[in-house]
Amino acid sequence: MDVPFLKMNGLGNDFVIIDARKTPISMTAEAARLIGDRHRGVGYDQLLLIGGAKNGADAEMRIWNADGDEVESCGNGTRCVASLVFGETGKSQMTLWTKGGLLECTRQEDGRVTVDMGEPKLDWQDIPLAERMDTRTIDIKVGPIDAPVLFAPSAVNMGNPHCIFFVDNAETHDLKKIGPMLEYHPMFPERANITIAQINSKGEIRARVWERGAGQTLACGTAACATAVAAARRRMADRKVRIVLDGGPLDIEWRESDNHVLMTGPVELSFTGVLPARYFEAQSGGKAS
Repeated sequence: MDVPFLKMNGLGNDFVIIDARKTPISMTAEAARLIGDRHRGVGYDQLLLIGGAKNGADAEMRIWNADGDEVESCGNGTRCVASLVFGETGKSQMTLWTKGGLLECTRQEDGRVTVDMGEPKLDWQDIPLAERMDTRTIDIKVGPIDAPVLFAPSAVNMGNPHCIFFVDNAETHDLKKIGPMLEYHPMFPERANITIAQINSKGEIRARVWERGAGQTLACGTAACATAVAAARRRMADRKVRIVLDGGPLDIEWRESDNHVLMTGPVELSFTGVLPARYFEAQSGGKAS
């Protein structure tokens, strides 16, 4: 059967969203790759599958990258799915179940959505890293050993692993060149999202992101959260900061009372459509799921 979908974005970080609450969908890596192909499919940074209430949460959200890998967290995607549920229920608060944990979501009066992303993981084995070290400055260098162009990044896990390089000018580094190399660096056994960050002030950081399994994206919510945490740990910025991504700004607060990271930003519906059954038949032996 054909499957309806929505195309949404958070600051240009774009998603195909499938509502499987009434009609269950069996998603596989092959189907995710077919749908994610920007030339032959729909194209997306992440695919989001909405399921019914689970473990006390209002709804379930599962996440696939365009390379077919299922992942644990997606900050911008969480805001999009929460916005859909808010529109259905009229509520201003809800909880989403993800493989990365329960996420509390709040609709703001200006229409933006705040997501409580929980506590960041900061120990080396929780990132995870291949060896023990202080995650505020890990031992990775890019370029000549005596004059590296990138060095001493921070590592933070926000439901997925992030590596953040702080630089003088974020615009001068070619993410499409260094992103693939660093994503697969031996230090990251589960690969990593790579961020180039420039401190503009204690309250603002410019950031550009390479997402594992997706490539360079206009925005990444978990990367914005990780960048804010890393900068605060290194006393480069306040615990409440605006992260300016290629697609626009996200407001991040690393709350002192419980160490939870709160992310606030906009969402937008781009268009709706229908996925042909063949996307799912290709991976289910000729029968749509």
